[in-house]
Amino acid sequence: MPFVIVEMWQGRTVEQKRNLVKAITQAMVDHAGCKPDHLHVVIHDTPKDSWGRDGVLGIDMKEN
Repeated sequence: MPFVIVEMWQGRTVEQKRNLVKAITQAMVDHAGCKPDHLHVVIHDTPKDSWGRDGVLGIDMKEN
């Protein structure tokens, strides 16, 4: 039973997550031979104040 874990900042809508899970599932079926009913996709929404990169918290990073 394959698992795909997605780590991302909070802020996506339920509809965006629904579409992401659908697309990931289809990609795993197409490219890894997974059965959709055996695949689990877990989304971890992380607040920007709990994620850092290059020594800087997400809330302190400048938007591009």
